[in-house]
Amino acid sequence: MESTSSVQNEESGNHIIKEEISLNLRLWLPLFFIIYYCSFLIPGILFMVYIMFFYLPYFLEVGDFVSLFTNFPSLIASLTIPLVIIICYLIHLFIVALITRGYWSYSEKKSPSKSGIIPRNIPSKTLNYYHFRSFIIKYPKNAFSRGLFPWLLKWMYNFVGTNKIGKGTVIEEQLAGDRFIEIGENTYIGTNPGMSSHSVEGTFGNISFAKVKIGNNVTSAGFNCFGPGMDSGDNSWWLPMTGATKYNILKGDNYYFGTPLRKIFKRKVIDYLQISEVDLKRAEELKEELKMSKKKKSEK
Repeated sequence: MESTSSVQNEESGNHIIKEEISLNLRLWLPLFFIIYYCSFLIPGILFMVYIMFFYLPYFLEVGDFVSLFTNFPSLIASLTIPLVIIICYLIHLFIVALITRGYWSYSEKKSPSKSGIIPRNIPSKTLNYYHFRSFIIKYPKNAFSRGLFPWLLKWMYNFVGTNKIGKGTVIEEQLAGDRFIEIGENTYIGTNPGMSSHSVEGTFGNISFAKVKIGNNVTSAGFNCFGPGMDSGDNSWWLPMTGATKYNILKGDNYYFGTPLRKIFKRKVIDYLQISEVDLKRAEELKEELKMSKKKKSEK
């Protein structure tokens, strides 16, 4: 699935070659079906074995209604079926992550992810594996985030190797944010953030691809944007609808607001959060106490 077109530049008279995205769907779709069917096949077989050899004879085929609650095997069968369903579902998620990890590791060996500009008008191995990783991570992300246990999404990212997320970090439902992102410890990312390690500059433009770094103890409110290559630093607070542009490097230890983001002064914080100066001083004192306690722990 590949086509090219030539556009003439009116000023210079040169021909600019523009090439559409080359998607090897004949290979990618079978790999996707392997993830999909294998993840359902194995837990499905285990579930049917449980139904046929335990739940059916000891519960469904029991003729006496009273014995369902007095007979020990019938009672166990009625109580364990929700647990069996949950276990089979977790096995399904694990197989999804396991197969995806194999694909991801193979693609990283062939073409490791690294920051830079990926041209789209020049066929390359880097471009092909970039699109392959974009395609292959979509189903695992949705299987975890839209499932019964969405908090397992953080484990999936760390297990597959797409992102690095520290302990104690909480990420709400997000847009993008599925690869080349590093988040520190004890960080909170609010609802619907846009975390993207890549940006496409126009229909046939180049791809800016760079790691997004979010430090430790960062609090981000809802509807914030994190552009490719940005670094938030540690101990920073982002007010709602704050956006960081590409390659924006922050020192941290500050409040930020606006798009593009900028530092916020104490008076603006007091007016925005509707708090007093005493409350703000308490928050700063608490931050200093946390720093001192961490230093004492590290010394011990």
